[in-house]
Amino acid sequence: MKFNKSLWVAIGLLIIVGSVSRLFGFAPQIAMAIFGGAMIKDKKLAFVVPMISMLLSDVLMEVLFVNGYFPYSGFYSGQVTNYVLLASLTLFGFMVKSWNVARIATAAVAAPTTYFLISNFIVWANGGGYSRPKNFGGLMMCYTDALPFYRSYLISTLVFSVIFFGGYYLVQRFVLNRNTQIA
Repeated sequence: MKFNKSLWVAIGLLIIVGSVSRLFGFAPQIAMAIFGGAMIKDKKLAFVVPMISMLLSDVLMEVLFVNGYFPYSGFYSGQVTNYVLLASLTLFGFMVKSWNVARIATAAVAAPTTYFLISNFIVWANGGGYSRPKNFGGLMMCYTDALPFYRSYLISTLVFSVIFFGGYYLVQRFVLNRNTQIA
């Protein structure tokens, strides 16, 4: 991949905005994964960008937590699993290759839903959270416990998908007057 200064500035801004937004309860990393999968030609970079943003936000949370400015730690058990799940959501972006609102909206709903179902199944299976019983009822209780997180991820993904895809479209259409992929 040849060096493109504006590409790296855009990716850097995306990572910083995503990291800082997470401190305020927004989680743009899933939307970043979808956008990266759809728009970044270099597939390795598409997988890495949301993970770098997540890592940076986790480090920021940890520093703030240690200094008494944030209510919880940025580092936690199961963190590696969350990073793998987040990276895998980039695959939803690959399905958005031919741009249209329906595909973007479908990915913006399907990705956080998939993340919610898999991550909370893992929490339940490993006895995390409230250590719900290992039966179907316990699994449903675990999913119920996590509904506020799902709502937050879903809303954040929808909002940031509009910002990322819409912003990119507007820049391409009215500023650069072209339609190309990143990197």
